[in-house]
Amino acid sequence: MTPITDGLLSELQGQPLDRISRQLGLSPAQTQQAVTAALPLLVGSLGRNAQQPANAHALAGALERDHTGNDISSVLGAALGGGGQGQKILGHIFGERRDNAATGLGSATGLPPDKAQMLLKILAPVVMAYLAKRVYDKRKAGNEASAEPAPQVLGRELQREEEQITRRGGLGGGLLGAVLDRNRDGQVDFRDLVGGLPSATQGKGAQQGRPPAGLF
Repeated sequence: MTPITDGLLSELQGQPLDRISRQLGLSPAQTQQAVTAALPLLVGSLGRNAQQPANAHALAGALERDHTGNDISSVLGAALGGGGQGQKILGHIFGERRDNAATGLGSATGLPPDKAQMLLKILAPVVMAYLAKRVYDKRKAGNEASAEPAPQVLGRELQREEEQITRRGGLGGGLLGAVLDRNRDGQVDFRDLVGGLPSATQGKGAQQGRPPAGLF
């Protein structure tokens, strides 16, 4: 099965990415780089949250209640217009690390803080719509997974995705590890991300804490 972040990135190629570029005032290459970093951060953080069954259950309930049946292009259009509750979703995903997530994305890609925050707000409802489609469309199709409760299916997929992002490393994995404070020393230091990574301003040729259960 296609990894979640790869599937999302594929959905956003072409016109969706162009729309995000225009909204942020960036080149397509800069936007591609930023989105490629932001998606693993969002999805990997959801995977960390889903390690707690209560959080996986809450997320599955929110997806079924608020995000099923939503066309991803329409969700993106609403988010670009200021809708989609992106800021609220980010609070659910990152908890008290929400500002750190935007700071880390900016440090890793060269985006100004306001544009890093804006990109995360745009992508957050898109991620939720994609997850809802992936989990619930599959179940409606009579897939083998339909025999299992949705929270278990969703939690397992998200946890597997976080592990894959971590193993891959690179821009997305490094950013995810920094924001989630993998060494658990309480320090968030993004200086290691800045080193050899192409920034958005150079990139014309380049491409948590767990929130309490029930936040969704």
